[in-house]
Amino acid sequence: MLKKIGIVLLVVLVAIQFIPYEKNEGTPAAAPLSGSYNVPDNVDKLLVNACNNCHTNKSEYPWYASIEPVGYWLNQHIEDGKRHLNFDEFTNRPLAYQNHKFEETIEMVEEKEMPLESYTYLGLHPEANLSDADRQVIVDWAKDQMAYLKATYPADSLVMKRRSPPPAQ
Repeated sequence: MLKKIGIVLLVVLVAIQFIPYEKNEGTPAAAPLSGSYNVPDNVDKLLVNACNNCHTNKSEYPWYASIEPVGYWLNQHIEDGKRHLNFDEFTNRPLAYQNHKFEETIEMVEEKEMPLESYTYLGLHPEANLSDADRQVIVDWAKDQMAYLKATYPADSLVMKRRSPPPAQ
């Protein structure tokens, strides 16, 4: 019985190697973050190394992403990351959204929730490991961008509108 289960499991693992999925290998947006915001070289390097693989339209997949189900799992992380924050679509969104995402960036980086531990786990992406000084650079930069928005645009344009609940039926 155990042998049959092992064979079925092996057949399934081999079969899923041939089930394709859409990888995040698009082209960067025409209006990147640096097109509207000041992104100094040191910040850009940190964002490229620690953020862009999951938060842009183009990811560089490691060799082990070709082995399923690891590839599916990685791609799900990337799609989830882009859903929360996509630097390639950032400047196409309303100012309130942009301001809010800078605020979330500060919170996530300060609390060490980003980059995800699973991304830096086992030293697979050593370039993404942020020191406390690196984290402070990103936080200070995001705060500067929020200050820029506050100084440049009306306050009410920087506040996310609350969604009204759907009407009762």
